[in-house]
Amino acid sequence: MTRVLVGGVTGRMGRAVIAAASDRDDVNIVAGVSRDPPGEIDGVPTESAADLEAALSEYDPDVLVDFSTPDASRTLVAACADADVACVVGTTGFDDDESVFREASESVPVLVASNFSRGVQALLRAVEGAVSDLPGYDVELTETHHNGKRDAPSGTAKTLLDRIAAAGGPDERVHGREGDAPRQPDEIGVHARRAGGIAGEHEVLIANDHEELRLSHRAADRGVFADGALDAAAWVTGRHPGRYEFSEVISE
Repeated sequence: MTRVLVGGVTGRMGRAVIAAASDRDDVNIVAGVSRDPPGEIDGVPTESAADLEAALSEYDPDVLVDFSTPDASRTLVAACADADVACVVGTTGFDDDESVFREASESVPVLVASNFSRGVQALLRAVEGAVSDLPGYDVELTETHHNGKRDAPSGTAKTLLDRIAAAGGPDERVHGREGDAPRQPDEIGVHARRAGGIAGEHEVLIANDHEELRLSHRAADRGVFADGALDAAAWVTGRHPGRYEFSEVISE
């Protein structure tokens, strides 16, 4: 059984990971860490991130599953690499500096993904194929999340944008439109909405003057991301140091 330490354990996703693990027999949540004082969530001990090194020593996890904040995630990953603990990171909102993941992957396996849904993996492949098959079509992307999400556009939206560009689609990102803003060649509109408790919705619109194609994914609840992250945790544990992708978990 894979021993899991949960980063950002008091957040929405941290709690979802604990709930998802309770229905599985291949993983065991041994503890969680957050910036909050020590406590307990559904029988899982939670420790302050200020005592991270002590928690790693006491609970001896095999792998970190982290949904926290960029700053907290960098600290967690660096400490876990020093403690020979594999890392699965679902935190989004990072800038382009991935040096902490690169350095950690020299000593432990590291898997970073913007989305742990199997359906989103299928969406990524479908979008790539559609954009490649429909050159010159206009492309727009809309994503919707709960009102507490901090980063915009979402990490999943950024991954979709990268895949669209790699498939030969537009790469000039315009975040919303206002005033006199006619569409320009090679422009892709990016629209982020925040409302209520929505777990996550992404839609890619591909259109010309005669037809339109809409490819979308909607997560009914956060459990789908938690299960995917735990799949990744069980899969990555024991592998050689290096960077891994969630698509590799899916393919096996």
